[in-house]
Amino acid sequence: MNADAKELAASFDLEKLTPEFYDNPYPTYRALRENEPVKRLPNGTVFLTRYDDLVTTYKNTKSFSSDKKREFAPKYGNTPLYEHHTTSLVFNDPPAHTRVRRLIMGALSPRAIAGMEADLIKLVDGLLDAIAAKGSCELIEDFAASIPIEVIGNLLDVPHDERTPLRDWSLAILGALEPVVSPEAAARGNKAVKDFLSYLETLVARRRGKPGNPERDVLTRLIQGEGNGEENGERLTEKELLHNCIFLLNAGHETTTNLIGNGLVALDRHPDQKQRLIDHPDMIKTAVEEMLRYESSNQLGNRMTTERVELGGVMLDAGTSVTLCIGAANRDPAQFPDPESFDIARTPNRHLAFATGAHQCAGMALARLEVAIAISRFLARFPNYAVNGRPVRGGRVRFRGFLSVPCAIG
Repeated sequence: MNADAKELAASFDLEKLTPEFYDNPYPTYRALRENEPVKRLPNGTVFLTRYDDLVTTYKNTKSFSSDKKREFAPKYGNTPLYEHHTTSLVFNDPPAHTRVRRLIMGALSPRAIAGMEADLIKLVDGLLDAIAAKGSCELIEDFAASIPIEVIGNLLDVPHDERTPLRDWSLAILGALEPVVSPEAAARGNKAVKDFLSYLETLVARRRGKPGNPERDVLTRLIQGEGNGEENGERLTEKELLHNCIFLLNAGHETTTNLIGNGLVALDRHPDQKQRLIDHPDMIKTAVEEMLRYESSNQLGNRMTTERVELGGVMLDAGTSVTLCIGAANRDPAQFPDPESFDIARTPNRHLAFATGAHQCAGMALARLEVAIAISRFLARFPNYAVNGRPVRGGRVRFRGFLSVPCAIG
């Protein structure tokens, strides 16, 4: 086994992944963590799998940059995807990152999120009613994917009858972030950015003419900037505004869909933990944290070294592209006792599903609320639910989730 693990680590190439890896990457991540935790890949990039190395990288924003212009220029060329992925919040360093994040966080205050709970419960209960009437369930299409698209639609105050294309746009744009992008995937992503920008220009023009409440309407807040339109308020350029609206939808959509789906499948595969949560519904908060750790919906992050720096005993030259493997770090036994076990009572649970440091996910409190309500109410309504066919994975390494999960509701 040890020799096999060494060979698995030695042969690992992020650009040549096998079907077995997409199905279950964790044996490979373990082999890398134990044998080559700072792994040089054939393309010259470095792949990190240890928890402490990821935390060091996240927190040292001076040596490890989030700015993606240098990395994405050869990948995308002069295209809408390049413009989008180098303008959005997540792929920028301070001060641009700080400015945009502050505006978004202002609209995602604890009070604002608490105010969303009643509408979220109503949405989830409506989906559960529809599932009950149908008598069966496809977990992703009928449930998991329907929740975040409505929540983000409400945050940006997108009219309900205009939300249909949002999910496909998001999937196409995020799909282009995979390590290897086919010409077809790039074409879909570029078209999605163009179509999304065109739609947002119309939406923003309408909102400028009729502003919403900046305490709860993120789009109005981003348009008006800090100070709600006062002269000294921080403002976004039109390009920053439009691309960060796309980012908000994408960041809040696929990852939350995946987390709800991953969580319900994990409970189905661990019936003792499922029964434990049914018997003790007050454990939902620690259960959600364990779902985030055990099967993180966002598995990879990226940084670029700005100077020569030592990491995990390895010297990295300036300009080295670094991939942070969140999925591996979240199962590092140095941080998590018995990390391969799914334990809904696990504490402490300092997982990295939302990253850490300056780039910690701005929407993590909202995501936690969505998942807690979705899973607790699904479990209360259908305690005997069971996956009754082969779930279909999304076929991605960066964003881990299911495309479909057939389910009997009991």
